[in-house]
Formats: sequence, C-alpha cells, structure tokens
Amino acid sequence: MLRKSHFAFLTLPQYSMIALSNAVEPLRMANSISGQLAYEWSIVSLDGAAMTASNGLSLAPTQSLEALGRVEILFVCGGVNVRDGVTPPLLRALRRFADRRVGIGALCTGGYALARAGLLDTYRATIHWENLSALREEFPRVMLSNQVFTIDRDRYTASGGIAPLDLMLHLVKGKLGNRVAQLIAEQFIVDRARNDRDQQFVPLRAQLGASHEGLIRVAQLMEEHIEKPMPLDAIARTTGLSRRQIERLFKRHLDCVPKKYYLQMRLRRARELLLQTAMPIMDITTACGFQSPPHFSKCYRRQFGCPPSAERQIRHTHTAVRTQGRAPLREVLG
Repeated sequence: MLRKSHFAFLTLPQYSMIALSNAVEPLRMANSISGQLAYEWSIVSLDGAAMTASNGLSLAPTQSLEALGRVEILFVCGGVNVRDGVTPPLLRALRRFADRRVGIGALCTGGYALARAGLLDTYRATIHWENLSALREEFPRVMLSNQVFTIDRDRYTASGGIAPLDLMLHLVKGKLGNRVAQLIAEQFIVDRARNDRDQQFVPLRAQLGASHEGLIRVAQLMEEHIEKPMPLDAIARTTGLSRRQIERLFKRHLDCVPKKYYLQMRLRRARELLLQTAMPIMDITTACGFQSPPHFSKCYRRQFGCPPSAERQIRHTHTAVRTQGRAPLREVLG
C-alpha cells in the first residue's frame, strides 16, 4: 500500500496566496487522478490563528504548529514584509522540526525564515528574485541561486508565484510517476512543468538598481536585436558609451563579458521557442542569431547540458505519455 505523504504549510503574516495555492492544488489533483490518498496537507500558523495573506484573505481550518502531528515536509509560506513575521519563537520552532529530521521547505520569501534560523547554511536554495541580492549579502553561507525551485537533500525551496506548482509536480513525479504528473499539468493548463535547471527571469533593473541606466540600455539593445545581434561597437555608438566602458560595467556589475551575457540571452530565448512552440530547430537557429545549427547545438549543450534536438525529443516523449492510453475525463477525475 502506498505510504501517504503529509505536507504542512506554515503561513506567515501577509504570505503569498498564489504561492500557497500552487503548492496545495497539485496535491489535491494527485489524489483525484491517482484514485488514492497519496497526499494530506495542513495549513498551520505559530499560534493556530488564521493568517491574513497579502491579498486580504485567510484560510480555514488553520491549526497551531504545536498541534501538528507527524509531517514529511514543513513549508514556510512567506510574502511581503517577511522580516516582520520572523520572530524568535518561530525560529525556535523551525529548528525543533529540523532536529526531528522533518524536511524543511519554503515558498516565496519563506526562505528568509529558514536562513535566519540557520537551516539553509551550506545548502543550495532559492527565493523570489526581489530578495536574492539582499539574502546573498546577509547570509553568505547559503548557496543561493536564481532557479525556479531547488531541492538539496531535505531542503525544498521555491521562488514564488507559480514556481511551487513546478516543485510539487516534481515531487509527485517521484512518488506517483510521470503520467500522473503530466495529467495534473494538463488539468491546470500547464504546457510544460519546469525543472530545477530552469531559472527565474530576474529583471536587470532589479539586479542593478536605477543608478545604472547605461548598462540597462545596453541590455535592452541586446534584447531588441536577438535575431541579428549587434556588434559591441555598434551598441557603444548607440548608447554613447565606449567599448571599454561597457566591458568594465559588465565585469563590475554582472561578473561577465558582454559577449557572454548576449549569448546567454539568445540561448534563453531559443529554449523558450524550443519548448513552447513547434518551430523547426533551423528556424530557431536563425531567429536567435546563430550562424549554423552545429554552432547553435554546441552553445546550447554547453549552457543546458544537452543538445536542442534531445531537449525537444524529451518534450515529445512527455507529450506521447500524456496522450497514449488516456482514460476518459470522468474516469481520471473520479
């Protein structure tokens, strides 16, 4: 008999409702599609009072963290003004759960609470892009990335928004198999479940602040010229900066050379087209400014770990799994 997994979601004041909903709903759908009670979940707060989310709503029933029974993973659900909700009693409670070998996770800005409790030291983790820079400065022992979600041993962090859906689909796939995960994605009109290689799009202005308009303008020009990449000298003339100035700005603020940044931007666009459209790879090669398919394939493999043809084949395989032997809707949903 399949062992039931119990997840708990610890809501902080002004938590993100969209992040929590995108974590709970895949579990509900997993039970419905699989026809068994594979998952159970609890909404909790430190004292049992229903927390008000950032949208002004609250969830019932909410129970106290102390009354919570045995759980597999405890997710801390953050949102706006997360620092105000992280108190010494909360930090002590999180450490007690970690000491009991409970998996510890976080949605949206909930990772701040885990970092404050010392529960992410030497772990890979992610958090909403608006908080990445601040946490890197404040908690240097946390190996923060801009991934959509990250799993490192018994730590589970999702960046926010709809990213918890991707995390839960990944966990469901491990427990109930790929077909159930794909059927859940279909029910939620999700074309592609992202994995832990996918990264959040972090706006450059958010990375740099408003004081670097020259660098932001350079990046905007690159974005506007994906199909026919602009030479750096042409970008310099358009922005009124020298080539040397641009190179120094990229090195100082982005720790890379302009050519590498431009290439990564074009490869991100190529991956979007590859996974979200039916465009032939030859057309994607041209649309993203690569001179030939072999050159495109070499760059793509270096960036994402596999050639574009293999990545698209994986997508086609997943589509075939979804469509072969599909049960009628009433049977699937019970």
